[in-house]
Amino acid sequence: MNAVGLGQSPARHPLLGAAVALPASGGVVLTGRLSLSGQPWLADHVVAGRVVVPGAALVEMVVRAGDEAGCGRVEELLIESPLVLPARGGVRVQVTVDEADESGRRAVAVYAQAEDAASEGEWTRHATGVLASADGPVRESWGQWPPAGAEAVDLDGFYPALAGRGLAYGPAFQGVRAAWRRGEELFAEVALPDGVSAAGFGLHPALLDAALHVIVGTDGRQDSPEIPFAWGDVVVHVADAVVARVAVTPLA
Repeated sequence: MNAVGLGQSPARHPLLGAAVALPASGGVVLTGRLSLSGQPWLADHVVAGRVVVPGAALVEMVVRAGDEAGCGRVEELLIESPLVLPARGGVRVQVTVDEADESGRRAVAVYAQAEDAASEGEWTRHATGVLASADGPVRESWGQWPPAGAEAVDLDGFYPALAGRGLAYGPAFQGVRAAWRRGEELFAEVALPDGVSAAGFGLHPALLDAALHVIVGTDGRQDSPEIPFAWGDVVVHVADAVVARVAVTPLA
């Protein structure tokens, strides 16, 4: 039976199946199921030997929940614990959006529960944050690409080096195609590999995740892996992208 038949609204998203409005509070809950059989591309995101749902996927689900609640900007999202997928079966996922405060902002959280657990069993909160209005200027594209003065970065052995640090990215996540450096700035081109569809996503998690690989893969370090745990001011302006240009500017 589909979401409509269960009295819910279809979420129309590859990671989320249904949306439920909460009349008393004005909040909303989006639900879904994640598994290696349902989303086989997730098997290509391995951290320290375990298949971990990338933070970019949590961001993508929160973006979709924000759209449902009329808040197009993820003002902040903090990942509190990794969401590890089992080799068999899957996990239930809920993205909860609270009622709006005086400024229109809404608290948001991502929860997961093993699907073989009792429905009243314990849920784990994996991320929490704030949604807000997406009002604001859109950055214009670069007039020249790569930017003037940027020098090409050698990507020979790029992904094997990351695997040596505990970040074993399979084909679906090996999206970095080219990179350049200008002083402390980094630029890159990333793309979804063939066979990975962007349909239905705001920004496919594998594409967003690849945008971050250039930071870790060019820092010259050989120690433990680094993965993002804090996100801010995330706005998706164009959906279903398969190629992206990336600019990384370090903050003080």
